Amino acid sequence: MFPAGKQVMMVFLLGAVFAALTLLAPAAAFAPFGGSASTHDSITRKALLQKVQEMCQPAAEGDSQDFGQTEPSPEELVQACLGDDVKGDVSGAKFFMALREISVQNGLVDLDFLRSAPHHFHSEAFLEGRGLIMEGMMAIKANIQKENFKAARETLGRILHTLQDFYSHSNWVELGYKEPYISLIRPDLPLENLADVSTATCRDCVSGQCPNQILPNILRDKILTSGYMGIYSSAKPRGKCSHGGGSDYTSTRAPRGGINKDERNPHNAAFHDIAVNLATAASLQLLEDIRSAAGDQDFLRMMGIARSSVVAFVIDTTGSMSDDIEEARSVVYEIIDSKNGTQDEPSEYILVPFNDPDFGPLIRTTDPNKMKSEISKLKAHDGGDVPEMCLSGLQLALTGAPSSSYIYVFTDAIAKDIALKDTITALIRSTKSTVSFFMTTAYGRRRRSVTAASFEDYKDLAVASGGQAIQVSKAELPKATDVILDTSTSALVTVLHKAWKGDTAETFPFMLDESLKAVTIYITGTSITFTLTNPAGVSQNYDEAKGKLGVIQTVGNLNRIRLNPDKQSGTWQIRIGSAHPYTLKVTGQSTITFIYDFVEKFGGPHSGYAVLSGRPQAGQPATLMLSVLGRKGPSSVTVKDIGLLIVSSRDEVTNGSMTDLGKGDILVTVDKVPEGEFVVVLRGLDKLSNSEFQRQSTTQMSVSKLHIQALVSSSVEPGKTLMVPFQVMTQGGGGSYTINARNDKGFPMTFPDSLVLVTEQYGNATLTITPPASTESGTDVTLTIDAKSSSGADSNYVILRLSVVTKITDFVQPQCEVVNVFADDCPEDQSQCGHFQWELSANLTDGNGTGIERISLRQGAGILSHSSLTAPNIEAHYNASCCSQIVEFVAVDKVGNVGKCYHSIKRSDASPAGTLSPPLWLCLLVSIFVARP
Repeated sequence: MFPAGKQVMMVFLLGAVFAALTLLAPAAAFAPFGGSASTHDSITRKALLQKVQEMCQPAAEGDSQDFGQTEPSPEELVQACLGDDVKGDVSGAKFFMALREISVQNGLVDLDFLRSAPHHFHSEAFLEGRGLIMEGMMAIKANIQKENFKAARETLGRILHTLQDFYSHSNWVELGYKEPYISLIRPDLPLENLADVSTATCRDCVSGQCPNQILPNILRDKILTSGYMGIYSSAKPRGKCSHGGGSDYTSTRAPRGGINKDERNPHNAAFHDIAVNLATAASLQLLEDIRSAAGDQDFLRMMGIARSSVVAFVIDTTGSMSDDIEEARSVVYEIIDSKNGTQDEPSEYILVPFNDPDFGPLIRTTDPNKMKSEISKLKAHDGGDVPEMCLSGLQLALTGAPSSSYIYVFTDAIAKDIALKDTITALIRSTKSTVSFFMTTAYGRRRRSVTAASFEDYKDLAVASGGQAIQVSKAELPKATDVILDTSTSALVTVLHKAWKGDTAETFPFMLDESLKAVTIYITGTSITFTLTNPAGVSQNYDEAKGKLGVIQTVGNLNRIRLNPDKQSGTWQIRIGSAHPYTLKVTGQSTITFIYDFVEKFGGPHSGYAVLSGRPQAGQPATLMLSVLGRKGPSSVTVKDIGLLIVSSRDEVTNGSMTDLGKGDILVTVDKVPEGEFVVVLRGLDKLSNSEFQRQSTTQMSVSKLHIQALVSSSVEPGKTLMVPFQVMTQGGGGSYTINARNDKGFPMTFPDSLVLVTEQYGNATLTITPPASTESGTDVTLTIDAKSSSGADSNYVILRLSVVTKITDFVQPQCEVVNVFADDCPEDQSQCGHFQWELSANLTDGNGTGIERISLRQGAGILSHSSLTAPNIEAHYNASCCSQIVEFVAVDKVGNVGKCYHSIKRSDASPAGTLSPPLWLCLLVSIFVARP
């Protein structure tokens, strides 16, 4: 495989793999950062950016944007894709997060599947490797159809790694091929000339650095082979090539050496360069596959290209909630009506109703009118006893919404399902979503005893996520929902967030920079007094509704301060007095922001950094992988310091040491992690305005002495049982630890309810999960496993995602036959083309396949129409101006197989009317599977 590069890898390490990583010394050739011009990370990023740029270039040209010869930044690409109609600041953070998520999963293959030959095309495992790619493509298409974009991104990263490894680990390059091996993504095409196990393929290389070890007869006969890789053993079939490198034991047995092209060295520089180019081209082919099956809009949604954040509502529909439902409906209508067509228009709406005992379903749509329709259907009914299934509804929202979403819960009752609180906290930390509660008081409802449940639980969850816990009367609720309008924006950032116990008055300083707009301060608590002061010393007290600094609105336990647009840049401060606990949050709109993950370093032949799924380990330094986004890309800001801040303490920041990885990526190491709940704080300089800025994460984190590792190695078919092995280890005291597991679909599971642990030794267990036979293909399941000490003082968790995918048996792409082309009227003089038209008619069929589901125009400015898709033979008709000389349309069947119909009337490449010659008809298969080997 190519080196990891600036790669972050999800750590789910098990059994022998764990042993391998701890016993092997890192190979110097596989540096975790840099060390090579081309890495899996750089190849993947280049292909993704190129594909998105290709898709959005027409819109950019229409808006007079010019990317020039340089690679556009994520911010520039997002703006180009959204078009010039969207005015104002648009953040590239979600696109950047999507790029990272795919890259993370790409690197994960080197960790979780270290010894799996098919995942790396080692040991001539060509059929099995292609099977993994096909299975992944099938899952991606199914996930996108179900709008499970996170699951699609994760699988995409993994199969891109396997596909890229083919060109580095096989002899495809040595055989002289200059184009990608299309059969790797086309199961209808055979894998030809595969070496059998008894065929010798390499000559001996004593130095281990020979330019080409492949035997002459293998080169002559175009026989395909790949290197054998042995981490524990030197065994390999007689005469076979080795992978090579210090961690490959087979390279010490004749024929010695290795044929991998992972690194660019003097002996293989030319082959390495070709392998990189082919891996990039193959990645683009696979991405085009997925784009064609998904359609441009859903492909871009998978890539995080969106105007604004997702807005999710979780609404109690019990009998006393009529007024609350009406207010939620009004807020949704106002968001839709006021922000339609602006940069602040939500990219998606999610609605989850809950009652007792029912909750759900999750309703999601990008159509604002459909959202209006769905929320208008909500009616208050049933209920009567106070506790309701609030956290079950919230769980659906957290697992269904994209990361970093804003979720708003409306309820007047405590949680009946309080046992889910730890799971909700884990999901908040994992998704980095912000949850705010609007809690009203219902009169006349029976209270039913629920252990430890109260509105304080909602406050705990709101604080953990960086949200608000707003408690008002039903009459006051309409005045409190401005918070939702504030956060429905494309570029919301947090400047400061504090959770304070109260008692004595406290002063909180915060930095406002020139880029910030719509700055809003929220104080949630009771009996609050405060004084706000700007850098010039001008002050405004809590009882001045309209003052020199802004407008203050007080409703229930919420104080909302919207600063005047002419706010002054510099250090502000707010002094708050209250004898009760309260939270303080300062937000604004700006494209200067950051994204981050806690990671840990691992060794092995392909060392790197792995993203932590749970809480960081206690007693060890904390490491973060952080990316900074500026108004004109990362080069437009200078980062001064990054640290961890206890949200309930004063400004005591534990700063970390920084390593600049380029392109805005920074590795941060904090030697002494603070005790308690902390957040990430970043300070820097905006070069465009020469003003200092500060940004803060919203999601609270803390350390744990527990460590959980788990691995989902494949998708699962409906009705089949999947086994998920996991391990738990404690650095604290040994003894019995409670194990709990939940999934957001309620699928049947088995797992042990406890494990007896010995300090610093892993305890092993297995969970099984069985999706019902009726489960729809593409369903994404979020699985949470948590462990807790007997005292409850320490706990940790791991969050896994798995896809339910029906086995595909239809591998045949739709077929196209051009019937007629009428273009004789088109003039040779293109300056006269606007007065003339040309036409094309074609017949399309899916044969004995699943049937054509969609036909869409890919290229051409004309009009495409077709007969009913339910007919076995579909007639398509295309009409266009003679100025639009190329047409390409795509036919997708019900399992994602894709055919592309292409025709040109350009004089240089046109065929006689009614005929079709290559490359005028291209039929590319895009979805397939296959049973996992």
